[in-house]
Amino acid sequence: MKRVVLGNTGIEVSRLCFGSLTMTPYQANLSIKDGSELIKYAYRKGINFLDTAEIYDNYQYIREALKEIDRREYVIATKCYAYTYDMAKESLKLALSELNTDYIDIFMLHEQESIHTIRGHWEAIEYFKEAKKKGKIRAIGISTHRIDGVLGATKVDDIEIIHPIVNMQGIGIQDGSIDDMLKAIKKAYDVGKGIYAMKPLGGGHLIKRAEEALNFVRDISYIHSIAIGMQSKDEIDYNISLMESGFASETLMNKIGKKNRRLIVADYCIGCGRCVSTCKHNGIKLVNGKAVPNGNCILCSYCARKCPEFCIKVI
Repeated sequence: MKRVVLGNTGIEVSRLCFGSLTMTPYQANLSIKDGSELIKYAYRKGINFLDTAEIYDNYQYIREALKEIDRREYVIATKCYAYTYDMAKESLKLALSELNTDYIDIFMLHEQESIHTIRGHWEAIEYFKEAKKKGKIRAIGISTHRIDGVLGATKVDDIEIIHPIVNMQGIGIQDGSIDDMLKAIKKAYDVGKGIYAMKPLGGGHLIKRAEEALNFVRDISYIHSIAIGMQSKDEIDYNISLMESGFASETLMNKIGKKNRRLIVADYCIGCGRCVSTCKHNGIKLVNGKAVPNGNCILCSYCARKCPEFCIKVI
């Protein structure tokens, strides 16, 4: 698989990034063995870039896979919600320990909204800068669902990587259209930021149009890599085929086309509303005392981690 350098970082990554959220207990709930096997399979196929986060609770999958992966050429991006120096220190300590590695390639602040939230997390950035000098982090970045997040990061030299939502319908972008987002990303790209996109399939909503949707993002020259959640070898093969040639075999298309992801809420939901307050997309509401997802849901499963009864899952 073709590799590119992320902006001015010098970090070389595959054009396809393994989105690892989908293997977690919040979604497919794969075993450690099965999840790590998928990561290794993708690596053997040329995918040397993996996206995770502290809240995904899946470092153990990656740790197991790293036993058979050349760490020197493997790129791991993770994220946290730290906003103080000490919180950032603990997040990095946890990642290094749980992954059994000496460094993290890309450490990002999760879900930044604008220059104001970036400034509000400045203590964390200061710690990451210190860690970078010590060789514990190679690059600092942010993930964002907002155009203002991209524009804010563009103004900060220490933020080298931006991980924004990009899909042909703009699903999940909270403050504008896909055209507005692409203009902001182009601006960031032009000043040397590394860009790797998330949710090219709109959290699964565009899976029936996967070829069209992935090609839309693939053909944007100012996006370096694309993170896609993958739960099976068929999905890995399918996405690699699309990234390399723009199309996939009819056999693979039929296998993938049968899948239709959805968020489910078990009958034993107590209607506490924690999922509602967590969702920034207004994708889930309380109806007659029970949480019910709606058309705004982007299937990120962040609400699931806040459920005290563990009754929310993406399948």
